[in-house]
Amino acid sequence: MPNTITDDEVLKYHEGGKIGVAITKPCDSARDLSMAYTPGVAKPCLEIEKDPAKGYLYTNKANLVAVITNGTAVLGLGDIGALASKPVMEGKSVLFKKFAGVDAFDIELDEKDSDRFIEICKALEPTFGGINLEDIKAPECFEIERRLKAETNIPVMHDDQHGTAIITTAGLMNALELTGKDISRMKIVVIGAGAAGIACASMYRQLGAGKIVMIDSKGVVHSGRDDLNPYKAQFALDTDDRTLEDAMRGADMMLGLSKAGLVTQDMVASMAPNPIIFALANPVPEILPEEVAEVRTDVMMGTGRSDYPNQVNNVLGFPFIFRGALDVRATAITEGMKMAAAKALADLAKEPVPQYVKDAYGGIDLKFGPDYLIPKPFDKRVLLWESAAVARAAYEEGVAQVESFDYCRYRAKLAADMGLVMADPCE
Repeated sequence: MPNTITDDEVLKYHEGGKIGVAITKPCDSARDLSMAYTPGVAKPCLEIEKDPAKGYLYTNKANLVAVITNGTAVLGLGDIGALASKPVMEGKSVLFKKFAGVDAFDIELDEKDSDRFIEICKALEPTFGGINLEDIKAPECFEIERRLKAETNIPVMHDDQHGTAIITTAGLMNALELTGKDISRMKIVVIGAGAAGIACASMYRQLGAGKIVMIDSKGVVHSGRDDLNPYKAQFALDTDDRTLEDAMRGADMMLGLSKAGLVTQDMVASMAPNPIIFALANPVPEILPEEVAEVRTDVMMGTGRSDYPNQVNNVLGFPFIFRGALDVRATAITEGMKMAAAKALADLAKEPVPQYVKDAYGGIDLKFGPDYLIPKPFDKRVLLWESAAVARAAYEEGVAQVESFDYCRYRAKLAADMGLVMADPCE
């Protein structure tokens, strides 16, 4: 059902903020006070001084993520500044805790200089087990993430880029299975050459995509242009396509990360048989599913909205990716970890859907097919499948700091934490 909340309800909900600090140990007596602070606190300090790895044991570092922004590219609102972005960052922290049990604290930096922003983030490394970069404009976001990944020893991910890439890659994997399309022979149109568009296109390339036509505000990103930054230039094609209309003709897939109403019915009609459309502009997509249905009946479609099938929602990614990364004390989030997350989501969509998930979405029948390519956020099993896949990939790729990793035991622990019963934790 469409969202009908009012502005007054939203503002009331946000009064006083959405997160707080919880004490996890008793502090009810003089003895407790001596343990929590002086003199008892000196002992773990000295242990950590001798062995920094014990910071994960004697503090909350192992379960704490920083959600950091400078407010330069907030949702569809643009450069609204650090303070105005705080409700979004608090919301991100809520989702970390709600969906994966990860403590997160929002940090809004009033700093647009990339070098200074990077130095501030690096200085925070002792406090946090991971950094979730958020709502930082392109192209600065690419360099900020690249350098922080290279210059810190904790996992760093700019979710605006990689979250959308991971979720749409999961949906694409399943759409390929259902349509029988060969990704190496597909024409894929990506509308929007910002952080998310470039990350999505990069991940599709890893999956084997051959021809990706990227569209920015000036039209097709082609080899004849001399106004492309290095991140766009890597997708410049030698092609005669110049407009969106040109690009859509014969396309097998369209990914929209742009603005409402940009795609017409004529464009959809000109696409190849059995096309895949992910129209993710929010709250109104590039073209509505009902508009598509008027001209085609062979389309698999997703949007960013919860009132249509196949919602691409980043909450299916970042909480569970960081959960897995934190639990093996990963020093980075690798391409392999991100692909493992996408594969886990794709596989979970093929499993029978529990009744509680169907109930959360009005009792509708949910089963693998054109209208169910991607799991739902309220499916508790996402934690089991995705976090475990990410943790295993981290261990196998050598970025985990644990001595050993037992996939079955870890899945069983995650299930127990959620009160779920598993017949076989290794499945």
